Amino acid sequence: MMTSLCTRHYSLMAYETEDHENQYCFPAINSSCIKGMRSRYEYNIMFVFFSLLSAWTVFLNLLVIISISHFKKLHTPTNLLILSLAVADMLVGLIVMPIEATRLIETCWYFGDTFCRLFLAMMGLLFSASLSNLVLIAADRFVAVCHPLLYPQKITTTKTLIIVSLCWFCSSAYNIAIVMSLSHKKYACYGECTIMITSDWTVLNLFLSFLIPCTLIITLYLRIFYVAHQQVKVINSLVKVRRKSESKAALTLGIIVAIHLLCWIPYYILTLTENTAIPPTILYCLIWVFYVNSCVNPLIYALFYPWFRKSIKYILTLRIFQPASSRSCLNVSRENAPDMNRMFYMCFFFFFHCYQHGLCF
Repeated sequence: MMTSLCTRHYSLMAYETEDHENQYCFPAINSSCIKGMRSRYEYNIMFVFFSLLSAWTVFLNLLVIISISHFKKLHTPTNLLILSLAVADMLVGLIVMPIEATRLIETCWYFGDTFCRLFLAMMGLLFSASLSNLVLIAADRFVAVCHPLLYPQKITTTKTLIIVSLCWFCSSAYNIAIVMSLSHKKYACYGECTIMITSDWTVLNLFLSFLIPCTLIITLYLRIFYVAHQQVKVINSLVKVRRKSESKAALTLGIIVAIHLLCWIPYYILTLTENTAIPPTILYCLIWVFYVNSCVNPLIYALFYPWFRKSIKYILTLRIFQPASSRSCLNVSRENAPDMNRMFYMCFFFFFHCYQHGLCF
């Protein structure tokens, strides 16, 4: 049994026309796909909407990239992961969204077979890299919260760069292998770009590209919740500390996990269904929810940080072109207060632990 991955839904539109005379993607070719019919109003609305969505995705992620790349104070392991995620998401907005929008609006693939395979490999690479970066960010936060004393030794900028590079390399190799292994595929008609994969590839892709990464993300964040909750309970039993920071962290992590799952789960449900199981309109919506995740990621991971809002002001007011602007502190002295409090609590927990076990006089 054969199932198609990621792009099969577009072939449905190629065969759905009104009761008018059929139009073809390539009229001079007998095996051309039938072109779907759209009104000029529908065409213009879709063109404007997808253009704005693509531009907004690129703009938002570009702000993250410029901020972290320009300001030296932001060159931390965590921010390097956010930078890598923003690069993947920006390329989705720059490459994937415009091409997919063109195919959706025109209901035809005009770019040839070779570019089709390159595009599908690139699309798979970007989504795999994006998901891998989400896992790395979760792992980074896990070490920072659960093993804060070991964090500076275990998580360094050099190690992070190596891991990110391996992440991109493995994502590239995996998706190129999928596309190359299916080079024998013949299209039903000329003017479509789809990949047909066996059920074995579908199951493997489901585990490697979704179930395992999502399980890791959820497990790490649940562990973070547990450790943070236990720490706050100990603090509250000894000194009266408000739990505002815990609530804020819980809300942020909850949004991260919820938005991620809401954007990705529908797509992977779609990959396990037959073409006729879901109406075409719903298929389009599910796929584009999947793409919109690239626009949401920077909002979740960057806009929650005060330094990002300050760096936006530097960028939009062109102050980043001023001499020595890269060494600007972004007025983050107040924002570092939570880190100082965290160091205080770390020291407090350390001596409290020693006292409980008779390790301190």
